[in-house]
Amino acid sequence: MSFLFCIAFGFHYLCQYNCHHQMEGFSYQQLWQQLVPLYEAGEARALIRMLMETRFGISMSDLLCYGTSQLDEEQQERLDKMISRLQASEPIQYVLGEAQFYGRTFHVSPGVLIPRPETEVLCRWIVESTAPASTPLPPKEESGKAPRILDIGCGSGCIAVTLALEIEGAQVTAWDISPKALEVTRRNADSLGAHIITEQCNILSASGKLAALPGNSGLSGNSGTPPYDIIVSNPPYICRHEAVDMHPNVLRHEPHEALFVPDTDPLCFYDAIAHYAATHLSPDGLLFFECNAAYTEDVARLLTEGGYRDVATHDDDFGKTRFVRAHNPPKIKGPSDLSDLSDSSDLSDLSDLSD
Repeated sequence: MSFLFCIAFGFHYLCQYNCHHQMEGFSYQQLWQQLVPLYEAGEARALIRMLMETRFGISMSDLLCYGTSQLDEEQQERLDKMISRLQASEPIQYVLGEAQFYGRTFHVSPGVLIPRPETEVLCRWIVESTAPASTPLPPKEESGKAPRILDIGCGSGCIAVTLALEIEGAQVTAWDISPKALEVTRRNADSLGAHIITEQCNILSASGKLAALPGNSGLSGNSGTPPYDIIVSNPPYICRHEAVDMHPNVLRHEPHEALFVPDTDPLCFYDAIAHYAATHLSPDGLLFFECNAAYTEDVARLLTEGGYRDVATHDDDFGKTRFVRAHNPPKIKGPSDLSDLSDSSDLSDLSDLSD
């Protein structure tokens, strides 16, 4: 016992000695204190630990003992630039170039929304809904085909890639208005071994119907294309007035077009997607949404009034009701039969979203 105590005491003394007698570089304390008061001390320490381990392979024990004295000149310059980005309130995920989601590492970069932990709950709900024991969908062996899935507003591809890897045989298509997002989605699909079709599309137009961007050869779901078994979307849902309560690192660095909707029409994306899904889901198809917790019940009501069946809500891990699932409505004959869905066709405020 005394031998182990001596080893522990000696290690502690060595760490303390090195922290105060480094020939060059910074100590762990000097590093995290550079991020205060922008971040609280606990968060600043966690950011530095993550940065040093992920980008430089330096463990916590080595960081305590040697600080940055192990880094060469080029690495020290890289570290200085990364800390400067953190001091400018840039999210750590952009600084590292990666984010964790559903047990996998996804590439992220400025211009693409960072995956959120709560969206993992949405993915789990979708995966569980396709499991043979409890699925609202016909099991694969009964339907005779793999499920066709559409992710509208794919961002980094975290939902599309996760579903492609977690649901056996899934045929996944990912849409986004942003070429940058589609590029990142393809990169993540390639690196994680998922097969995904990506298409540049805008779910909104002046009439609330689907519109193709210039350069598109066509849209999935058009005549001759089989319907989807699942349509999922985590669309923009934060109202402009809510920005005052948001962290600066989100407001200054994450893409506003992926975050905000007009205060006057917070459900514009849900309405447009519901219109599209009404005619592009299979007879037993499911529609899934992630929502602003303040509007989840409104989204559920919109779907119910629009004829969708078995509308259900689901909480995130923090107890907030954030997700909606619905069966597609009965088959309709034409656009006139969509009149029960809300007619939020005035989307002129969306022009401000890229400011």
